[in-house]
Formats: sequence, C-alpha cells, structure tokens
Amino acid sequence: MLKAQDIMTTDVVTISGSATVAEAVALMTERGLRSLIVDRRYSEDPYGIITETDIVYKVAAYGHDPKTMRVYEIMTKPCIVVPPELGVEYVARLFANTSIRRAPVIKGELLGVISVSDILTKGNFVNQPQRPYIEDEIDAARDEARRICAEQGATSQACAAAWDIVEELQATASHNRADRALS
Repeated sequence: MLKAQDIMTTDVVTISGSATVAEAVALMTERGLRSLIVDRRYSEDPYGIITETDIVYKVAAYGHDPKTMRVYEIMTKPCIVVPPELGVEYVARLFANTSIRRAPVIKGELLGVISVSDILTKGNFVNQPQRPYIEDEIDAARDEARRICAEQGATSQACAAAWDIVEELQATASHNRADRALS
C-alpha cells in the first residue's frame, strides 16, 4: 500500500503568518501554487495553511485590502495534518470526510504536502485498488449471514451462501495483510 510519504510533494513553500495577503498571492502566483503552509512561530506551535479559496472567499469577496490584511487573519490554524506513514487510501478518506484538498505531511517537522492531485496522479488506486476498511465489510457480512441463517435456517442454501461471502472477505483481508508484510 502506498503511503503519504511515497507520493507527497517535498518542495514545500512556506510563508510567515505576519506576511500580507498580497505577499502570499505574489508567492503563490510566482510558484504556481494553490496554497502555502504557514510557518510555526516556535517549535510547539501548530502549522497553518492558506489557500487560494481562503483568499478569494475571505479577502476578495469582501473587498478587503490584501496589502494590509495579514495571512494569520485568514489562514486555517491548526490545520489538518497527515503523518508520512498513513496509507493513501486513508488520506483520501480523510480528505473526503473533511472536505479538504491538501494537507501538510508532518512527523515532528514539515516533510511535505499531499494533495488530491498527488493522490490522483501518483496514487495506484486505478491499477491496484485497496479496500482499507475490509474489516467493516466482514462485520457487516457476518451480521447479514447470521440474520439470514436465523430467518431461513442454518442448513438452508442462503445461509451457506452468506457464510461463503464472509469467508471470501476474510481470505481477501488475509491476502492484503500478507502483501503488506512483504512490502
């Protein structure tokens, strides 16, 4: 399974929270970026993030002056962060559940940034789809098998078929664990 560290962008551009929004826009334009990571003020301080959406929705939409408004006024801090060893499927689920498009990859310090574009272009979900929550599927299939067997009898064809599904899912989960152990 690919991890965040395998597909993250390591050339991260940061900005100070005290910089002006105009400076952030200039840096984003110059580097062709859609977001900047906001530097920590001290080692225990959380990282922040400023995105093009923040600038449009919080500055441009209200006619604020980007030359006087500061990054810290519109950034998200603390922002959602991703550990480098988190599987790409889990990162994708995190992004889906929180409606974010990018996050810094941090393990003590800033290592990189991972985005939906990284997942789409560098991920292997098309050629090697993973089922990270197969245990949930196994539990649901087991509950369904129990229900079917209670309704139709333990010796019914439907009961046997339901338990076959449970066994197939368990075999898939076992195979996935063996693949991870080898890599």
